[in-house]
Amino acid sequence: MQKNTNKKKVIIICTGNSIRSQIAEGFFKKYRSNWEVKSAGTNPKGLNLLAVYVMLEKGIDISNQKSKNIDQFINSKFDYVITVCDNAKENCPYFAGGATYIHWSFPDPDTFTGNEEDKINEFRKVRDAIEKKILSFLKDEIIK
Repeated sequence: MQKNTNKKKVIIICTGNSIRSQIAEGFFKKYRSNWEVKSAGTNPKGLNLLAVYVMLEKGIDISNQKSKNIDQFINSKFDYVITVCDNAKENCPYFAGGATYIHWSFPDPDTFTGNEEDKINEFRKVRDAIEKKILSFLKDEIIK
């Protein structure tokens, strides 16, 4: 059996590993099911239920994903290390093994103040921006 050389290892990092990195992990797993995809936080605080809700609207169930600390992956090798918030970029550890570091800055929808409907809409905006960025990245990845 021929080995699949297109399998990539990706880690997505944000501060809390509760919203943005979890959403990104869900989209990567949907669009690249043959890749090994992880997410982690520099200060994990648990999966945000609104992130689960807005991903279910896209048909992606992230409810079984767990918030993890970046420290548990420090000895792992990744093809891509993607930070999705500015704080995580500043605090991202170095991963040995030739990883390509990418930074995408997305606002934290949990800091939005407003009524519940407005807050859900902010989560949707961030979710859609993450999906768009991932699809663009994957299109460029195919061209390489």
